[in-house]
Amino acid sequence: MSFQRPKGTNDILPGESEKWQFVEETARLLFRDYQYNEIRTPIFEHYEVISRSVGDTTDIVSKEMYDFYDKGERHITLRPEGTAPIVRSFVEHKLFGPEYAKPYKTFYMGPMFRYERPQKGRLRQFHQIGVEAFDSDNPATDVESMVMALDFFKQLGITQIRLVINSLGDKETRQAYRQALIDYLSPFEKELSEDSQRRLHENPLRVLDSKDKRDQKFVADAPSILDFLSETAQKHFDMVVAMLDALNIPYEIDSTMVRGLDYYTHTIFEIMSDAPKMGAQATICAGGRYDNLVEELGGPQTPGFGFAMGIERLLLTMEAEEVVIPAFNELDAYVVALGEETNIEALKLVQTIRNFGFSADRDFMDRKAKAQFKTADKANAKLVLVIGGDELENQTVTVKSMANRKEKSFSLTEVYEHFDEVYDEMTLFE
Repeated sequence: MSFQRPKGTNDILPGESEKWQFVEETARLLFRDYQYNEIRTPIFEHYEVISRSVGDTTDIVSKEMYDFYDKGERHITLRPEGTAPIVRSFVEHKLFGPEYAKPYKTFYMGPMFRYERPQKGRLRQFHQIGVEAFDSDNPATDVESMVMALDFFKQLGITQIRLVINSLGDKETRQAYRQALIDYLSPFEKELSEDSQRRLHENPLRVLDSKDKRDQKFVADAPSILDFLSETAQKHFDMVVAMLDALNIPYEIDSTMVRGLDYYTHTIFEIMSDAPKMGAQATICAGGRYDNLVEELGGPQTPGFGFAMGIERLLLTMEAEEVVIPAFNELDAYVVALGEETNIEALKLVQTIRNFGFSADRDFMDRKAKAQFKTADKANAKLVLVIGGDELENQTVTVKSMANRKEKSFSLTEVYEHFDEVYDEMTLFE
């Protein structure tokens, strides 16, 4: 019997994992510049945390959750997204207290789980990087978050992107618009897709997000939510637009854009990739404001703003734009050991080099000198240290610089006590 990974999951092997590390490290460094700190929440949560936050009528809760009853008969779900667990943690640990900085800014990265049909850039276990900022209803927080996301893509070398924004307004806006949408779509109800017929009365805004051709022709002429914004919502959105203009950031307004989660209010945004090879998976970052979610999970009324992006899709975008990722795993020294009798000395050498803070490797397979040099070359080793029977007898080691082919013999004592000086001497004139 051959065992295989579960459908919709991936093994991230060495060679590929370095790309992931590059993306994650870039995020960590940049988000810290914006004063965001990392939070790590459990991979599974109580079912109610997600259903209350995300909304019972969303596809995520109704179709895609990996939920089960554990041995204590608790209803548990693997987390399908990052915001709800963080809001739960924010409330549970009372991070809204006066002793914490306002806004409270945090970021996360890790696996999420949704039971859906696997396709390119969309898996059942997928990985997200996201940020959340709590307790600021200032439109500047909306804009700062969008700018940070754009900044992140720039740092990764992704350039073929555009920012698309919309407003979902406040409660007052949503109620007025919901009714207008039902009034507009009802005459076409029989012609809508099955999903949209169900959504029309449960959550009509979700019809706007339909990918079904039957629905799209009606959506095209649907009333615009921007015509229904309350005075407060209009003021907030106008300020977001003015701030983006002030920073000279290009954007588009798409009044049919909605989010797949029920908790969003006011500003929402997506960053799309225009790289020709991306096809249908064009959204690489999405987010917005959610001003009622903390209250929904038992906390005080607290505004919030956040975004998330899928790492798998990010890597596809980098591939589509042919971004070159800087090489990691630079090898400072490779020890070529000739003959069985050098085994212990080779081990001592390689550990000494590492103790000096350099990266080092050696041959373990007792191969011929030529094969070992080939390995050193392939690994881009800067120095090669050769120890054979003669060197062992003389208590010396031959050090060769791979860049300038300079070669010199050093005593083992010199290497053990002053490898940093040996390294400098041999690499100085590369």
